[in-house]
Amino acid sequence: MTDVGEIIKALNDFGRFQHWLVLMITIASPFAGFHMFSQLFMVIPVPHHCNTNWFDNIHLNLTEEEKLNLTIPRKPDGTLEQCLMYTPVETNFETILQTGLNSTEKCRDGWVYPSKPKPSLISQFSLVCDQKDLIDISQSIFMSGLLVGAMVLGPLSDWYGRRPIALLSLVFEGVLGVAVAFAPSFYLYCGLRFLLGAALSGITIASLALCTEWVGVAYRPHTIITAHVTFALGQMLLAGLAYGLRDWRHLQIAGSAPVFAFFFYIWVLPESARWLVMKGKIEEAKKVLQKAASVNKQTIPPRMLEELKPEQTSNSSMVLDLVRNSQLAKVTLVISLIWFVNSLAYYGLSLNVGSFGLNIYLTQVVFGVVEIPARVLSVFLMQHLGRKKCQSILLLLGGTFCLLIFAVPKDLPVVITTLAVLGKFTMAGSFSTSYVYSAELFPTVIRQTGLGVCQMTARVAGIISPLVGLLGKYHTSLPVGIFGSAAALGGIFSLLLPETLGKDLPDCVDDLTHKPRQDMWESLLQWWDSKRFIVSLIGMAW
Repeated sequence: MTDVGEIIKALNDFGRFQHWLVLMITIASPFAGFHMFSQLFMVIPVPHHCNTNWFDNIHLNLTEEEKLNLTIPRKPDGTLEQCLMYTPVETNFETILQTGLNSTEKCRDGWVYPSKPKPSLISQFSLVCDQKDLIDISQSIFMSGLLVGAMVLGPLSDWYGRRPIALLSLVFEGVLGVAVAFAPSFYLYCGLRFLLGAALSGITIASLALCTEWVGVAYRPHTIITAHVTFALGQMLLAGLAYGLRDWRHLQIAGSAPVFAFFFYIWVLPESARWLVMKGKIEEAKKVLQKAASVNKQTIPPRMLEELKPEQTSNSSMVLDLVRNSQLAKVTLVISLIWFVNSLAYYGLSLNVGSFGLNIYLTQVVFGVVEIPARVLSVFLMQHLGRKKCQSILLLLGGTFCLLIFAVPKDLPVVITTLAVLGKFTMAGSFSTSYVYSAELFPTVIRQTGLGVCQMTARVAGIISPLVGLLGKYHTSLPVGIFGSAAALGGIFSLLLPETLGKDLPDCVDDLTHKPRQDMWESLLQWWDSKRFIVSLIGMAW
């Protein structure tokens, strides 16, 4: 019996057909990067103060400055309070002119934006003062959509195919992305963003599965890294669009409408041959395999096609199997923790791009730029240091950079931003490492289930990350301190994992049981042997 892997080798592991497929998938990835962080440029703080139009009914010859002095209290630095106003009174206004008002209260009739900024979420929906926390909450709602999308659309791609779910999600991304720009209320805006997040999950899961199932095993990491690089390009594209389009509705449309250009995929995007065979659709699989061979200018031996049979799937690939075996349970717990802290720190830094003290547009471009070499470098580090050392070093470095931000005074924005960029660099590389490492840790019979659990923990961390940002009201650097501590903890716990570099992939749970265990002390000694690599990495980062 011939399996799909053997046929893919015969038609070329990464030929012209796979090149075009990866290209089609990855040119849509930048829009995911845009939508993931677009809200950051829709909520840039603007000066504001309470609306005190009640005073206009009193016909007094006062300048605007005099009116504000009588109705809005000032801070110790002389600027107007943004969330307080003097309590309106009914009394002799000559007395008010002489003595002023003393009692203050929160704004009654909304806010005024003296600088007349371009429409943003803040000015459109009054996300200031008591409503300011809704900004971070709305980002968590979007991340919740990513989680729900992974839970719903992931299984649907296994049931109905990678191609239909990828196409359907692509349609939803374009429609919902444009619809967000016309949301008449903030609650509808959050609802549409939730659905948009679900659509982005569907695209990511289905398209990456489609790519990795069409290429040879040796090229799967390269396919994943390519998608990550184009995701970083989307972050850079976002900064340029946001700089030129300050109206949040125009920005949202500009980053969403181009998705409609990919509708021609309905005629050219192939289905996964592996999925077709798994579902028993042998004739359809033969046709798409022959088409791929034709594009690659290769010939599949007729005998291989004749012997192509449905792959036998195991019934044991359930979530509970991840905890039934003690060794597999340890691997699942540790690698899930790594995904959690990695996602928490990565999105924590990315979503706080405007709080580091420098120009937000420039910082966003730099954040996108550093991801590209970080993703590529992680591939080389994994080959030379091994998966475990690479994962541990990158997490520890990322955590260290975040903790250093916590210690730097706020009046040194250049230093803070530099540390944040280095933190983003290491966390991006660590994220790419996690994708490759996880696929090699889980046995074949339960690999997809294990990866699904890891991605769910990452989505949960993505939901929590914006909420951690709310702690900034108590200390501006407190969120980054939490992100750094979490990343450093993950770097230590990653030492409990086995090394997979140069080893055969485990096919069943028993393969893990028969492998020699390695205690944490031995792992720590091996990690200490790599101290020279740590020093060189720090020097290279600086």
